[in-house]
Amino acid sequence: MSAGERTSSVNDPPPIAQWLTVGALLVLLSVVLMPWAWALVSSFKVRSDIMSPGFWPRRWVTDNYFRLFSETFYLRWLLNSVVVSVSAMAIGTLFGSMAGFAFAKYEFRGKTILFWIVIGSMSIPAFTTIIPLFGWMARFGLINTYPALILPFAASAFGLFLMRQYISTLPDELIEAARIDGCSEFRIFWSIILPLARPALGTVAILIFIASWNSFIWPLVMMRSEDMFTLPVGIAGLNSEQTPEYGMVMAAALVSCVPIVTVFFLMQRQIISGLTRGAVKS
Repeated sequence: MSAGERTSSVNDPPPIAQWLTVGALLVLLSVVLMPWAWALVSSFKVRSDIMSPGFWPRRWVTDNYFRLFSETFYLRWLLNSVVVSVSAMAIGTLFGSMAGFAFAKYEFRGKTILFWIVIGSMSIPAFTTIIPLFGWMARFGLINTYPALILPFAASAFGLFLMRQYISTLPDELIEAARIDGCSEFRIFWSIILPLARPALGTVAILIFIASWNSFIWPLVMMRSEDMFTLPVGIAGLNSEQTPEYGMVMAAALVSCVPIVTVFFLMQRQIISGLTRGAVKS
């Protein structure tokens, strides 16, 4: 037996440890997936079956999905959420990357103080800013409009911090070489910094998208008409009636998770790369 084989056999855990690990992971997986399975099955139940203790329905129905799309503004709520979240993601990522580039590669008076003010703002609870933000939106006549939901996500303190940390790892020689070649500062940012910072951009984009998509209190405060609700507010309205349609609520919740889960799985590699690369400065 070679030295490599002896080392591998010594380092490999015993079979019982492997089985215990697999068993613990399966138990954890079942605990995580059980609420999703219950919601999926309940979306095909009538109300009486949902209130009964059994897991499986006595009769499978699809009325909850048909009624959801035909009797409510669900498709409009979905459109509102997509428009708001995509717009907030695009604007927030652009501003965060520009500010991160400035803090990482430029020297200016008050840079350190401004950066720590941005970091300190992350410790301020979001609920404390609702009243002043509402006052500003009302002053500019933005109540019940898309900009009222998009603008609060246009400047992300965490996005600025992450982009600054990531861009700091990029070599200054590339920027200096581009300046010698006659590139403008915007050309350097657009053609050099953004392509190299794609993992961090993907991380910031998905985090802003998730935050905007799941936002509930702010759209509830700002929106006045039912057709302007986003998905969290609209689904909460379905559950607040005198006789809640739990099956319809489950169907609405499951459908609302599809876009955000899809986006997350498509960009998970960039999220991991952006978080780990930005955490260490070379």
